[in-house]
Amino acid sequence: MVFAKAPRPGEAKTRLIPRLGAQGAAALHARLIKHTLATASVDARNALELHGHPAEDEFLRFCAARYNASLVAQQGQDLGERMYHGFELALSGEGCAFAVLIGTDCPALTPRHIRSAFEALQNGYDAVFAPAEDGGYVLLGVARADARLFDDITWGTDQVLELTRARLRLLGWRWLELETLWDVDRVADWDRLSASGLLGPNVCTAPDSRLDVCEAADRNPGSFSGSD
Repeated sequence: MVFAKAPRPGEAKTRLIPRLGAQGAAALHARLIKHTLATASVDARNALELHGHPAEDEFLRFCAARYNASLVAQQGQDLGERMYHGFELALSGEGCAFAVLIGTDCPALTPRHIRSAFEALQNGYDAVFAPAEDGGYVLLGVARADARLFDDITWGTDQVLELTRARLRLLGWRWLELETLWDVDRVADWDRLSASGLLGPNVCTAPDSRLDVCEAADRNPGSFSGSD
């Protein structure tokens, strides 16, 4: 599962607007969504779902078609509720024993990380996650859905990771932590991304409309090469 918010100017990557402007921040978010879907689609053995908010957004519909993903509407009042419902829906599918969820803020996440998460769940772990440097996580995989893992978490703070570990201990789950990665939320992260080359040259453009973003995406589906 890939969780994505629509790249709408003024609503996406708001902490980067002072540096990039509203259009530029939205365009960056669109690039990150494409990059994440390209990463997640490398292993065709795993069914790919794009959980969008809102799911009827033009760009998200375009991306779902482009990367052969099922487009699913996020459900819930906060991120925790939306993730819980996403896992509950995915795990209710026939033959689905576990599921892995990633966001779109971590261009350093690779197919290798996703494969490692599925392998951990196949090997009997109840949960697996990849910590983020800012105190959250960029990947979460579970073998069953339990709302207690997500209740009363102050999302977007540096306490998310420690609170999640505490919930896992309370549930008595056995979990594995992958390597710590970094995500793109603040100006310092943007500078790091620009220097990393992870999204290739010309990381951010400022399109005039969402349609322009779609057309640009079709001409250049991203610099991701499929390396691990």
